[in-house]
Amino acid sequence: MTSPLFRGRPRRAGPHLAVRVAHAALGGAAGFVWLVLPGMTPPADAPVAIITPSPAGGTVGTAAATAATNATDGDETSGADLVLPVAVVGAAGALAGYGYVRRRRRARSRTAPGAGRPGAPRAADAEAAAPAHGDGEAAALGHGGGEGHGDGVPGLVEAENRLLAAREELAFAEARGGPEAVAPWTRAVRDAEAELATAYAMRQRYDEGVPADAAERRHVLAGIAGRCQEVVRTLDAASAQWSVRAAQLPGALEVAEARFRELTARTPAVEATLSALHDRYAPAALDAVTGYPELAKDRLVLATTELNGARQASDLGRPTETTGHQRAAEGAIARAGVFLAETDRLARDLAEAARLVPAALTGAEAELAAHRAPAPAGGAPHAAPLLLHADAVLAAVRAEVTSGRPYDPLDLLRRVARATEPLTAGESGVLAAAAHLAAADSLAAAEAFLATHREGVRVTARTRLAEARRLFARGNAATQADRVRADDLAREARASAEQDVRLRGHQSAGAQQRPDGQMA
Repeated sequence: MTSPLFRGRPRRAGPHLAVRVAHAALGGAAGFVWLVLPGMTPPADAPVAIITPSPAGGTVGTAAATAATNATDGDETSGADLVLPVAVVGAAGALAGYGYVRRRRRARSRTAPGAGRPGAPRAADAEAAAPAHGDGEAAALGHGGGEGHGDGVPGLVEAENRLLAAREELAFAEARGGPEAVAPWTRAVRDAEAELATAYAMRQRYDEGVPADAAERRHVLAGIAGRCQEVVRTLDAASAQWSVRAAQLPGALEVAEARFRELTARTPAVEATLSALHDRYAPAALDAVTGYPELAKDRLVLATTELNGARQASDLGRPTETTGHQRAAEGAIARAGVFLAETDRLARDLAEAARLVPAALTGAEAELAAHRAPAPAGGAPHAAPLLLHADAVLAAVRAEVTSGRPYDPLDLLRRVARATEPLTAGESGVLAAAAHLAAADSLAAAEAFLATHREGVRVTARTRLAEARRLFARGNAATQADRVRADDLAREARASAEQDVRLRGHQSAGAQQRPDGQMA
């Protein structure tokens, strides 16, 4: 998931100039070979004098005639040999001149990046063309910072990665000093979250084609880039104030080691939980967390290495090196914690969904029965196709529940909520609870995947996840349609993120970047 981030890259003058020079050099070399080759090749046959008898009974040598003939042949051959080299050199010069003129003409006619393309760009086109933008527009589309854009403007990807790292640091800082000690840092993180949420909402509307005017769309991109810069500025200011000082390093390492020991002791229990889930539910129900205990152990092994490195650097009096190892260890421990917590979270959600499925079926039947009642005079006609579809879905769900085979209760709730959503307001009741639980599961799974694989996840998946988060955050004000839409977007985000990571295989196991820039 070649990448659209690298499509549409503007051509540079350098490669074209090199091609023209190569063409000219090739033509010159060919001409030189054709000119020199005849002189270097010996004649196939030596000239032989023709002896003819003379009237006086003797022989007269015709050396003079032979020499004249050879001279004439040589002149003709030399003239023929010159034709092809001259033609080659001339053709190469013509091609080079044509390329130069065309390049100059194109440069004069180009007045703006992307000029000549009709219509305003949409999501895919805009993302592909992003490197051609200036003044932060590429960053607004997710190309800034670590996404291959060289203007130094942080983009959505970099801004969110910085926010995720700040949350991890904040958790360890709170464990060291308590909530009150890090209250200003907590406020800074919340401010950054609000800015980033607004930027992603703008990006979602942009992907949907709003606004349509090209000038207004450029203003939107500039606004997104500005908010990304504000996120990074806010986090940098907080980090400078609350970063670990040299005197605090021993205490920071103790907190990290304590968390490491806690997760190490917890890992076998999580493995047992996942094994029990496989015995109870369908394999598809556990796809989201398959392999998570193993990934957690990999991160803990890395944390062991980094903690040892931090201790050694601390003993040698190298605070900068100690801080680098300490942050790498905290990052690895944080990701291991996410892997383990996500497995436990899914176990709870599956158990809750299994209890809710029978009630959801009953509530759906009652909802459909109300729609089957005779319509009042002048009322709206019944949606017969929707009722038939809902009946078929409920029958299939009921058959799966009573089959005696393992099933995915979250998926069953999702199907019931989708089938009944067009027929009910769904603002409360068991169907609303079913839709809420399904959306919460999808959202949590996508959030965990992004947090643990963020180096490989691109901006489109992040944007869909942010929109799902926005819809889900409406709480009691959310409608059934909002919950279903949030569920769809979160699942789309997770699938897109997985595809991104598969294309960047070295990050598929949750690899992370250390403070020194190396991949851990």
